[in-house]
Amino acid sequence: MLFSARRTYRKLDDHSLISEFRAHPSPILFSVIYERYAHLVLGVCLKYLKDEEEAKDLSADIFEKLGQRILKQEIQYFKAWLFQLCKNECLMLLRKKKHYFIPTDLIQIESEADRVDAKVEQETRYKLLEEAMGQLKEQQVECLRLFFFKDMSYQEISSSLQMDLKKVKSHIQNGKRMLKLSLSDHEEFRNK
Repeated sequence: MLFSARRTYRKLDDHSLISEFRAHPSPILFSVIYERYAHLVLGVCLKYLKDEEEAKDLSADIFEKLGQRILKQEIQYFKAWLFQLCKNECLMLLRKKKHYFIPTDLIQIESEADRVDAKVEQETRYKLLEEAMGQLKEQQVECLRLFFFKDMSYQEISSSLQMDLKKVKSHIQNGKRMLKLSLSDHEEFRNK
């Protein structure tokens, strides 16, 4: 029973996993979160602290409090939120140890963190777009992919798919409208 529950939870995406944990906190759910993100937490701590024992200790502290933080805070993108949480914990520890200077390698880590945040946001947009496209009709998806990703004209799509030109235009326009409606609730697609 426990193994099948864990296997089921492992298949959940981050948003669903965190929502499930918030609704029904359990050690099984938390163990899946730990399993998925222990390496990220330890990796961030190692980069900032430069000491393996300190990094392991801080990682353990972060996970000790993580369950309560998940329950108390509103989290949109768990991976980015957890990365920022780890970074903040590391910086607080460094400040406590009276490290008032910022080593040049930490500046590099900051820019790496920005790149990771941008990559996470980009991956999230792609995932949401794929989910929204999954709700479209197959012909709309085909036309949109050829139009946007293959940069084909309406006429080229019509020839390629052996479809009436008016149908191609209709599929693209309706597909774009449906995507816009589907994605308008997501912050990543506002003002884009």
